[in-house]
This record gives sequence, structure tokens and C-alpha cells, in this order.
Amino acid sequence: MRTLLRVLFTSRELWPWYAGIIVTSVLVAVTALATPFIIARATDEVVAQASGGGGGLMVLVALAGALLVAELLNTVLTNVGGFLGDTMTMRLRALLSSRYYAKLLSLPQRYFDNQLTGTVINKLNRSITEVTQFLQMFSNNFFPTLITVVAVLVISLFYSWPLALLLLIIYPLFTWLTALTSKRWQKLEGEKNVELDAAGGRFAEVIGQIKVVKSFVRERTELEAFDGHYGKAVSTTHTQSSWWHRMDVARRGSLNVIFFGIYLIIFAQTAAGIFTLGDMVLLIQLVAMARTPVMMMSFLVDSSQHAIAGSKSYFEVMDETPEPLAALTPTARVPSAATQWERSDPSLPSGPGSGAWPVVPDAPTIEFAGVSFGYDADAEVLHDISFAVARGERIALVSESGGGKTTLVNLLLGLYRPDAGAISIAGTDTAGQPPSTVRAQIGVVFQDASLFSGTVRENLAYGRPNATDAELEQAARRANAHEFITKLSDGYDTLIGERGVRLSGGQKQRIAVARAMLKDAPLLVLDEATSALDSRSERLVQAGLEELMTDRTSIIIAHRLSTISTVDRIITLRDGRIDEVGSPAELAATDGIYAELLALQESGTKRDKRRMAAFDITG
Repeated sequence: MRTLLRVLFTSRELWPWYAGIIVTSVLVAVTALATPFIIARATDEVVAQASGGGGGLMVLVALAGALLVAELLNTVLTNVGGFLGDTMTMRLRALLSSRYYAKLLSLPQRYFDNQLTGTVINKLNRSITEVTQFLQMFSNNFFPTLITVVAVLVISLFYSWPLALLLLIIYPLFTWLTALTSKRWQKLEGEKNVELDAAGGRFAEVIGQIKVVKSFVRERTELEAFDGHYGKAVSTTHTQSSWWHRMDVARRGSLNVIFFGIYLIIFAQTAAGIFTLGDMVLLIQLVAMARTPVMMMSFLVDSSQHAIAGSKSYFEVMDETPEPLAALTPTARVPSAATQWERSDPSLPSGPGSGAWPVVPDAPTIEFAGVSFGYDADAEVLHDISFAVARGERIALVSESGGGKTTLVNLLLGLYRPDAGAISIAGTDTAGQPPSTVRAQIGVVFQDASLFSGTVRENLAYGRPNATDAELEQAARRANAHEFITKLSDGYDTLIGERGVRLSGGQKQRIAVARAMLKDAPLLVLDEATSALDSRSERLVQAGLEELMTDRTSIIIAHRLSTISTVDRIITLRDGRIDEVGSPAELAATDGIYAELLALQESGTKRDKRRMAAFDITG
């Protein structure tokens, strides 16, 4: 329950909405309570008039009119409360979702290394839906229920203390039996959610890589694994539901026995003349109203169990530690058309490429000093890496697969923090700078073009949203992309599909190059992805890359010997350590990795080609 209270506290700007719902709910309860009294009075009046007494027709008209007013007010107030509840629920959903998204965007890369995308999404949808649905039900029903219970007990006590005592016993008895149910139910709910999240995560992953699934004919296997998770969820639900409903039989059976005693008292005392017929009608309606809150408590408790489990999942993410000096911080503000995010430091640059970097004169543009790193505490990937890159220099990183090339780039981008040593840009230690400021200095062309669904224009401008059409076109021309873009159905406004599925590999890569050009960052990282392209696309992309590297300090994860041969220096890595550093000509004369690659290329045997593939290198 503490997590639900925490949700209410963190969404405290919605309290005026909660207050409005509570007020309307109270008024709904009051108008509902007025109805039994009016009917009881009308019953006595009808009996009196049938016996030759009473106040005449106008009294009955007045009573009927009072009943109409009470019911009309109840109808209007119920719908006003419903409107407030619906609006509050969506605002709360928007707030919680925005905070969750902001939190995810602020988390370090390590968090995502251990999560399936679909699981993250499934957990968000499930937890927020359950929490908001419960809070809407609670706000609309709890206070009317509470008022009804108190009113029924007070009125019953006025008429008969044994009747009030039996009604009073109902609520603690029901609460006690519910408490016996709750602990085991929540444990089973947690087990079920694990399976549902796993199924949702795998579902999203498979749909995202459906070509791979189909090409390896794994549809049946994937479906069986998916069904397996749901099978376990169904089995857990069977146990959970069986437990819940057995306990519900005990709860409701106990209430049935108590209500038997209540009705017996009412009938007996009416027959004895202690209650009038109108009193009996009033008490029967009040008892019926008392039964409804008890049944409502069952629904509230059931919904609260889901909400508690959901809120725990929600706050598991919200309590994760963000990366140091993250650019975004979750805010309690309700998202609006104007803003959905709050920068943790207003002085940080508002977008990639903006903001001045503190430069130390005569310092290397990039410097790794004694850097060691491991993704796991007991498995170090890089060991005591030290090298410096001068301004405008082109450096190629070469190693066998898994040798640490990509890890070096990830460290430079601040996606991970080194376990030892320091990384500097222009003489400033990146550890003391916000990651967003570090990344603003670096343009990246990934091996995978990594485009988003949307238009060509939106993808080009991703690193510089305020770029003009002229600047977009200039970048596209420099990347050899303008020609093919203009031939698309809607030119720069053509929708390219998820991950750019409607474009060829070469087209996607040229858009990625143009995107990096538009960012115009002083440092460049290239995970050169030309080996999988056809010859024409490769030439066009390579020409765009050469244009992009002009007057920039560049680090290249090389995939072709032709690319390596044009750089200023090569850094080779062996077993996570620097093996050699030198120009292509210098390293060609040694017995190191680069010389080995040159020899393997000249050999051309199948065995030597396989050896080159171990370095992710082609001729």
C-alpha cells in the first residue's frame, strides 16, 4: 500500500482533481441516502391514506417530486464525478508515463544491456494501467462507500442496537478474511507478471527481427516458447484464482449468515409492531445499501492487489540510479503540448552540437590514460589502455572480434564509465562533464544505420532539429543522398518505415552519414558499415564518409584494409591490450596484426580468408 500512497504523493498536483472527485462522490452518497427516507415516508403516507387518514394527494406529489429531485441530482453528480475521474485518470497516466520515459532516458547503458525492449514496454503498460484504473475506482467509490457505511450504522443504531451490532461486525470480519487472502495472492501475482513480461519482451523482439525468424524457420519454436510463458501464467492464475475464490466463498458466506440475522430482526420487529411498514422499507433499503459497500470492498481489494503489484514494478524502474549528470530528470509536472521534460541542469546544451566545451590549449583532442574496463566485475575487457589522438588525425582501431574496439567507442561516448583511468577530450576529463555535453562533441555513424520510423527529413534532422531545408539538402548532397531522396515518392517527406525498412542498405547508410554531417560535431566515430553493401553503394557511402571526415578528428572501427591504409595511425588491440600503434607503413614492416592482415590478403586461400574474417576485415 505504501507504493500506492507514493503514487498519490508524486502526483500531488492532481490533488484538486482528487478533491473534486471526492466532493462529488460525497454528494452522490448523500443523494442516494435521501432516497430510502423519501420512500419510507411515502410508504407510511400511502398506508395512512389507504386507512382513511394522511395528508392527501399533494403530499404524495411533493414526496414524488422530492424523489425525482434526489435522483436527478444523483444522476448529474454521478456523471460530473465520472468526467472528473476519466480526465484525472488520463492526466495521471500521462504523468506516470512521462516520468517513466524520462527515467528510462536518464538510465545508463548497463540497464538496457540487461533488459528486453518488449519487457520494458510491457511493464510500463501493465503497471500504469493497473495503478490508474485502481485510483479511478478508488476515488469514485471509496468515499461514497465510507459515507454510506457510517450513515447506515448510525441510522440502524437509532432504530435497533442489535441490528447495528450485526452490521458493525460485517466490516472487520470481511477485512480480516481479506488480509488472509492478500499475502499469498500478491506473491502469485508477482510470479505471473514475470511470465507475462517475458512473453511480451520476446514477442516484441521477434516481431522486430521477423526476417531472421522466418529465414531460420523458427516460427514454431518461437510460438512454443511464447505459449510456454503464457502456459505458466495460466497455471499460476489457476492457483491464484482458486485461492481467491475459496476465500471469497468464506467471506461472502459469512456475510450471508449475518444478513440472515439482520433480516430476521427487521421482519420480527415489524411483525411485533416495533417498526412501522415505512420503517421496515427504510431499513431493508439501508441494509441493501450496506451490502453494496461490502461487495464493493471486494472489488476494491482485488483491484488494489493488481495496483500494488503494478506500482512495485513501476517504482523498481523509478528507483534505478540514473547515469551521473543525466540531461533529463523525471518531473512531477503533467505533460502538456508545451513541455514534457525538465533538464536536470538548465545550463546544459539544449541539443546535440550546442554548448561550448572547455578546451585546454595544446592538449590532445582525445586521450585515453590507463583505462581499464569490464562489463562484469570479474571479467575485464580492456586493460590499461593509453593513447592520444591529435587534432584532425584519423585513427583506425583493429582487433579480432571481441577485442575491445566497440568498447573503446562506448567509453568515449560515455555510455559506460571506465573502471580505472581517465578519458579526456581537448584536455578536459569527460568524467566531470555531463554525458550530454560529451556526446554533443561527437558525431557517430554506426555500423547499423539505426534510422527511425517517420520521414527522411525527420531522420536527417535528428541531430539538429532546427536545421533549415537548405542545410538539410546541403548535407544530403555531401553524403551523396540528395539524388535518391528526390526520386522517392514524397522526396524528403517520404515515410521510410520502422528502422528505414523501405530503403536499401546503401540509402540508409547515406542518410546516416548526412545526419552526422548535419550535427557538425568536431569529433567523429565511424563504425564503417560498407562491407555488406554492393559496389556502387559502397563507393557512394565511402565518398560521403571521406567528405564527413574532412577537417575532423576521426576514430574508425575499420572493416576494410583499403580504409585502414588511408588513416594516419593504426591502433591494434590484442586480448584487450594495445599491441601496436603506428602508421600503416610502419606497422606493415612489423610482425603484428596489421602485417598479418596484409599477408593474409595476399595469400587468398580459404583458410587465410577465414582468418581475416576473425578480424572483421575484408580486402
